[in-house]
Amino acid sequence: MQRHSWWQRLHWPEYGSELLGTAFLVFIALSAVTFNLGTDSPLAVVLPNSGVRRLITGLLLAGSGPLVAISPLGKLSGAHLNPAVSLAFWLQGKMHQHDLVSYLASQFLGAVLGAGLAVLIWRERAASVHNGVTAPGAGYPIWSVFLIEMGLTCLLILAIFLFVSSHRLMHWTPLMTWLLMAFIYWQVAPISGSSLNPARSFGPALVSWFWRDQWVYILASPIGALLAVGLFRSLSLVGIHDVLTAKLFHAPRYRCIFKNVKAPQLNTDQDGKLIALRERN
Repeated sequence: MQRHSWWQRLHWPEYGSELLGTAFLVFIALSAVTFNLGTDSPLAVVLPNSGVRRLITGLLLAGSGPLVAISPLGKLSGAHLNPAVSLAFWLQGKMHQHDLVSYLASQFLGAVLGAGLAVLIWRERAASVHNGVTAPGAGYPIWSVFLIEMGLTCLLILAIFLFVSSHRLMHWTPLMTWLLMAFIYWQVAPISGSSLNPARSFGPALVSWFWRDQWVYILASPIGALLAVGLFRSLSLVGIHDVLTAKLFHAPRYRCIFKNVKAPQLNTDQDGKLIALRERN
């Protein structure tokens, strides 16, 4: 029994939900970019202005994450869908180490599946936007792209922490992330591709086998997550409390596998049976 104890601690439904959610996010993101910005875009006929089309694209692709968050998949896993987000919650003491590793694996695998499905379905259309690969814009130095990805990831995670640390704001977190990410994509996509998500960049890069400058997207966002955690902890000096939940949309009647959760949630016994609805301190 001791030999299999590590296996029993794993939370496969949550990992599967995170995998499917990340696959959906990447598929929708690549599909939106393909149809709105790719060759023979039907939207280009109606809206020739590339800035307007980029804003619409941002609203569409940024909406995929919040949709997952409010779905049963997201209510179960927390809908991190981003290794930087999971890393930030772990650094804040909200995740077990084995769950962090499993979430990261699920996110990267889900991104590969989502990117592969988008390329398989859209083929030439996807190829016209380089299969959604994130890359620095022409003429922008690599250091500026790194700083933008790092800084905006820090902003995103800090905003998430501020919302999920408030009972009043926590249920509005998906809406906030949708609007924030849409605005970021609209303004920053021509410069860095506005990934803010190592898995989102890794999936298309692996499918296309394109690795030039991809180290930027793998390293910048985790560093941004580390900065966000440090900034959030410094806010405790001015009265900001701890993160209440590691879910972007906390539904009390869904199981919660995270640590130090202070939002109302179900309590279960060792067999997973419902005991009571309570708030864990």
